[in-house]
Amino acid sequence: MEIILLERIEKLGAIGDVVTVKDGYARNFLLPNKKALRSNNANKRVFEANRAKIEADNAARRSDAEGAAQGVDGKQVVLIRQSSNAGALYGSVSVRDIIEALEAEGVKIVTKSMIVLERPIKTLGLFDVKVSLHPEVAVTVKVNVARSPEEAELQKDGVDVMASLFEKDESGFTEDYDPNAEPGEIASTRADEDEGSEEEA
Repeated sequence: MEIILLERIEKLGAIGDVVTVKDGYARNFLLPNKKALRSNNANKRVFEANRAKIEADNAARRSDAEGAAQGVDGKQVVLIRQSSNAGALYGSVSVRDIIEALEAEGVKIVTKSMIVLERPIKTLGLFDVKVSLHPEVAVTVKVNVARSPEEAELQKDGVDVMASLFEKDESGFTEDYDPNAEPGEIASTRADEDEGSEEEA
């Protein structure tokens, strides 16, 4: 379907561009959300007649978004989640979770449609999430997913919590060593036998 864009759409075009998109995308998203018009002579005339107003409205929304961006860009939110020992979350972090965390930090302007989450967050760690406040204004927020506020602080300071956990496990492992043991013999068994023979003597 050929359409006229009423706002800039990433990977499609700018205001006034006539582009061809899949029918479903136009019918289900672009047209109902007033992001585009069907491309025909009547709509082209309507668009040209209103072009100055459409562009002025867009510029006003863009400047509002740029003002709001300063309070959002670089914001870090902490989400405390349970995970396996390997760092895999039980469940995943959703767009709603990020919005609730931003609201708790005092950011009220972000809506679900503004969060660009390319894939669900399913592990512990620090993640950059894009927030599109306007088709021409995008900022990044940091999502810090940890098992406790203490771990979140460490991650914020650049510590890889999962790597340090594995190091801790490995360093804590020591093998029993008996210099008198025969090859293949378990150290503690040999020591018990020695004790037993001493008692008999």
